[in-house]
Amino acid sequence: MGRAGTQLLFAGTIFSSAFLLFLVQPLIAKQILPWFGGSAAVWSICMVFFQVVLLAGYAYSDWVTRRLRVRAQAALHVGLLLASLAFLPLVVAARWKPTGSEDPAWLILGLLLATIGLPYFLLSTTGPLVQSWVARTPWSAQVYRYFSLSNLASLLSLLSYPVLIEPRSSLLQQALGWSWGYGVFVVLCAGTTLLAAYRWPEAVPVATASGQAAAATDNEKPPRWSDSLLWLALPALASWLLLAVTNHITQNVAAVPFLWVLPLSLYLFTFVLCFESDRWYRRGVFLPLAAGVLLLCAFGLQHHVGSDVRTGLPIYVGGLFVLCMFLHGETARLRPAPRYLTRFYLMLALGGALGGATVGLVAPHVLPAYYELGIGLVLTALAAAVLRQRIWLRVSGVALAAGCAYFLMAQIASDRSDARHLLRNFHGALITFDVRRLHPSDSVRLLSHGSIKHGEQFLDPSRRREPTTYYGATSGIGRAMAAAPSGPRRVGLIGLGAGTLASYGRSGDVYRVYEINPQVFELADSEFTFLRDSPARIERVLGDARLALEREPPQGFDLLAVDAFSGDAVPVHLLTAQAMDVYLRHMKPDGVVAFHVTNRFLELAPVVARIAELKGLHAVLVSDDAEASRWLNPTDWVLVARDPAVLARGPLRAAASPIALRAGARPWTDDFNNLLSVLK
Repeated sequence: MGRAGTQLLFAGTIFSSAFLLFLVQPLIAKQILPWFGGSAAVWSICMVFFQVVLLAGYAYSDWVTRRLRVRAQAALHVGLLLASLAFLPLVVAARWKPTGSEDPAWLILGLLLATIGLPYFLLSTTGPLVQSWVARTPWSAQVYRYFSLSNLASLLSLLSYPVLIEPRSSLLQQALGWSWGYGVFVVLCAGTTLLAAYRWPEAVPVATASGQAAAATDNEKPPRWSDSLLWLALPALASWLLLAVTNHITQNVAAVPFLWVLPLSLYLFTFVLCFESDRWYRRGVFLPLAAGVLLLCAFGLQHHVGSDVRTGLPIYVGGLFVLCMFLHGETARLRPAPRYLTRFYLMLALGGALGGATVGLVAPHVLPAYYELGIGLVLTALAAAVLRQRIWLRVSGVALAAGCAYFLMAQIASDRSDARHLLRNFHGALITFDVRRLHPSDSVRLLSHGSIKHGEQFLDPSRRREPTTYYGATSGIGRAMAAAPSGPRRVGLIGLGAGTLASYGRSGDVYRVYEINPQVFELADSEFTFLRDSPARIERVLGDARLALEREPPQGFDLLAVDAFSGDAVPVHLLTAQAMDVYLRHMKPDGVVAFHVTNRFLELAPVVARIAELKGLHAVLVSDDAEASRWLNPTDWVLVARDPAVLARGPLRAAASPIALRAGARPWTDDFNNLLSVLK
C-alpha cells in the first residue's frame, strides 16, 4: 500500500472511531432516558461515563505504546477488537430498569459499563494509538492534525444525530446501524493495526533506554512536570465549564430541548481549531476576550441579564466558546513532541474526566444549587494568572479571579436571602421562596426548578386551598375535575410539584401521586399544605411513573393527570403510543387522561392527538387564557377519552376545541419520537 493509501486508511480509522464514539452517546442515552424520568441529569451522568472510559482508553494507549513492541500491540489490540463484537447489537437489557430505590447515578454507570463498555473503550483508544503509529511514519509531523480530524468527526456525528438520524429511523434501526458501523470500524482498525505492525516492525517502546537516547539525539526533551500539570488542569477546566454552562442555560435561562447540543458542539469545535494549526488561536485576541467574558458571565450569575433568554444565551454560549478557545489554545501550545503524544492525550483525558466528574457527580451532592459555574469561572481566571510570566499579568489574573468570586458570593447571598429552602440531587435543584405582595392575602409561596415554576400557594390560611398557576377552575384540568363523576373519585397524578391538584380532593376521593424526585415530596410536605389540607386520601408512589404503572394492577382511575412536560428535559416516554396503552389499562371506561402541554418551546398537543387517533380515542384541546384571575397562568391541556360523550359534558363542551393534525405526522412510539419536529 502506498503512502496515500496508508494515510487514507489511518484517517478513515480515526474518523470512523470518533464518529461512532459520539454517535453512541445520544443513542444509548435515548434508550435509557425513559427509565429515569427523562431527567437532564441522565445526560450528565452519561457524559461522566464517556469521559472516564475515554481516560481508560488513553491510559491503555499510553501503556501499550511505552511497554510493548508494535507487533505485541497489534496482537493485543486485534484480540480486544474481536472480543468487543460480543457486545453487539447495542441494545440495553430490560433487567437494568430501576425499581425506584436505587441511586440512579450508579445504576446508569453500571448499565453503561455492561452494555457498551468494551466497544466504547476500544473506540476511545483509536485516536492516540493510531496517532502513535503515525508518529513513527515519514509524515509524523502531521500527527496533531489527526487529533483535529477526530474532533471534526465527533462534531459531525453530534450534529447529524438530531437532524438526520433520529427523525428518520427507529431506536432499533439506530442500534443495528451503529452495530454494523462498529463492525466496519473493527475491520478498518484491525487493518491499520496489522499494517503498522508489519510495515514498521522495528519500532520499539518509547520508554526504553534506547528510546530515551533517541529522544536526546533528536532534541526531543521530556516535558517539564509543570507542563504535564497544565495538560491536566486546562482540559479539566474546559470540561468543567462545558457541563456547568449547559446546566446553567438549561435550568436558569431557557428550558429548550437540545440546548445541550450547542455548548458541546462549540466545545468540540474549539478542539478542531486549536489542534488543526496554530493560526486559529491568537493570544493577543483571546486573552482580552477571555478576561471580559469571565467578568460578564460572573456578573450574569446574580443579575437578570444572565437569566433573560435574549441576553443569557449569547453571553454563556459565546462565553463558553471564547473560554474553551483560551483553554484549548493554551493546551495546544504546550503539546509535546510526537514521542510523548500518548502521555499528552492521557493527561487531556484525565483532565476532562476530572472536570466532568466534579460537575456531574460531586456538585449535586455538595452544592445546594448550581454554583459550579461561578466556581469554574474563578478557577479559570486563576489558571490565566498561572500561565502568565509577567508579574503585572499575574496580578491582573488574580484580580480577575477576585472579581468573579465577588459575583459568585453575590449569587449565593441572593439565593440565601430569598430562598426558604434550597435542595439539590440527581434530578436537579429545587428552591422555595415567598413573594410578599401589597395586600397580605395575595402573598404566595413558590416552588421552582430553575426557570420552571412548579406551583405556588397563597400564604393566607383562608386561601390555602385555592388552585393557582396552571390548575384553576377554568383550565383543562379544572374543567375535567368538574366533569368527573359526582361520587368518590380515584385520581392519578403524574408529577406532584407543590401538590396543587390535591386541592380538588373531596372526602372519599383517593389521589395517587407518582413522583420521581423524593425531594419534591419533602418540600410538598414541609413547605406547602395542599396534600395535608386535602380531604382526599393521598397515596404516594416514588419512582418513574410509567415504570410504576407497568408494574401495578389496574387502578381504575376516573382521571389521570400527566403533568411533566413544562421543562427542558421532556420525558418523551410518557408521551408515546405504548405509554397511552399503559394509561388506558388503569382507566375506567369513562375515564379521562389529561395531558398538561403548556410549553413555551414545544407544540405537544398534536402529538397527543395523533396517538389518540391511532388508538381509536378522542382528544380535545382546552386552552385557557386565564383572564378571569390574575393569579392563574395561561394553560393548554389535552383531554383524551374513549367515549366522545365524556368530552362533551357541560364543564368541557364550551371550552374544548379540536386539534389540527399535520399531514403525514407519525405517531410517537417508544421506538420513534423526535422533539425537534415539534419545536415552535
